[in-house]
Amino acid sequence: MTAQTTLAQSLTLSNGISIKNRLFKSAMSEALASRNGAPTPELVRLYSAWAHGGIGLCVTGNVMVDASAIGEPGNVVIEDSKHLVALQSWAQAATANQTQCWVQLNHPGKQVPKGLNRETVAPSAVPFRPDLKAFFATPRALEGDEVQALVRRFGVAAGVVKQAGFSGVQIHGAHGYLVSQFLSPHHNTRTDAWGGTAEKRRHFVLEVYRAMREAVGPAFPIGIKLNSADFQRGGFTEEESVETIRALADVGIDLIEISGGTYEAPAMTGIKNNAQPEKKETTRQREAYFLEFAEKARQAVRTPLVVTGGFRSAQGMAQAINSGAVDMVGIARIMAIEPDVPMRLLAGKPAQHTVKPLRTGIKVIDNMGLLEVSWYTGQLKRIGRGALPQPHESALWVFVKQAFQMAIAGKKKRQPTKLRAS
Repeated sequence: MTAQTTLAQSLTLSNGISIKNRLFKSAMSEALASRNGAPTPELVRLYSAWAHGGIGLCVTGNVMVDASAIGEPGNVVIEDSKHLVALQSWAQAATANQTQCWVQLNHPGKQVPKGLNRETVAPSAVPFRPDLKAFFATPRALEGDEVQALVRRFGVAAGVVKQAGFSGVQIHGAHGYLVSQFLSPHHNTRTDAWGGTAEKRRHFVLEVYRAMREAVGPAFPIGIKLNSADFQRGGFTEEESVETIRALADVGIDLIEISGGTYEAPAMTGIKNNAQPEKKETTRQREAYFLEFAEKARQAVRTPLVVTGGFRSAQGMAQAINSGAVDMVGIARIMAIEPDVPMRLLAGKPAQHTVKPLRTGIKVIDNMGLLEVSWYTGQLKRIGRGALPQPHESALWVFVKQAFQMAIAGKKKRQPTKLRAS
């Protein structure tokens, strides 16, 4: 069997949903919403390009469940059905060409640039490390009724996603955002029902899943993006991740995407820190960043698994699938500079461009994930406008532009609003 034959195989989930091939477009933030959080024609154009580019399953960029807690300017926000018509247009474009498109739902928690929102909240009031405090505020710890209200927000948003016509939904439980923060003993130092032990730290993500499942019913796919580890000392470990995967499989999660890292330790971009073990030569040859962990997860569950990060060739992708460790392979950044790369891979052709970590020459900026988000978001905006990507654009210039936009957006922040149970 050739690599392209492996990648072209369909995958049927336990609920009977069929995905036309094994290529999975992982979430990237587009920042293409209107000022009030609605999808725009640019977003429709971008997802139409991806749908017609041959991807099997396309996951949207992080859609926020709370307008008072966005991760960056231009996030789509789903709090209710007020943007339903625009969401339907987006869904129609994104699901063309028999493409599965799942909406990734998210709350940033503490991981949001300083000044963007009126207030920053998190499981606990744990600050960022000293060299990042200039960029990220120390959060206020959520109260118990606020946590319950956030769980309900995820459920409401999932119901609207289904109503709009998307194919499924994904919980963003990775990369240091709110769900990931609840799972991490470094970020979650609570001693109530939402923290104190690994089991209690899992309570939030399981309640989010249950709220979403109640809203969408048993046949609508719900997936999750989950860290294999945070790669921070005292953070979420591989052992805790495996137990979380088991717990999610037990309640019926449909697909698990494995990633890793946070803005403080952005392993998902290929940037290494001292908390990460050295890779074996066999691991480097196998391309994917988190494939060894996926093998551990496969021993624990039969739920379909995806690994995103590090794949460079159709041969490496096919090898990962044929090994049995994963069921799909995730690609992301290459889709921002080459939106039709799935068709090339399925035709047995290599990608036209190579993805590698970005560099500005300023160490503190180069070592945090925000730079990657800013640069690739800029490429997505070009596609949304109908223009061509610029694979060689200056990373420093993009970061400066993004910092300026954040400062302007911060001046328009909303009044603080506490989340209360109804």
